[in-house]
Amino acid sequence: MKRQTVITQKRRGPAPTGKGTLLGVRLQPPQLAALDAWSNKQGASMTRPEAVRRLVELGLKGKK
Repeated sequence: MKRQTVITQKRRGPAPTGKGTLLGVRLQPPQLAALDAWSNKQGASMTRPEAVRRLVELGLKGKK
């Protein structure tokens, strides 16, 4: 019997990163510049989404 090869199809799009809820946010240029400046001042290189997540956490902690 001849051996069969299985070809797996490639998935479209980027790899999934998590099971959270996606939020789409538009920022104006001054807000975006302030976000970038804040993330650069933190020392650790982080993406814009990570910077937004950290700022949300800080804002929610300060509310208590």
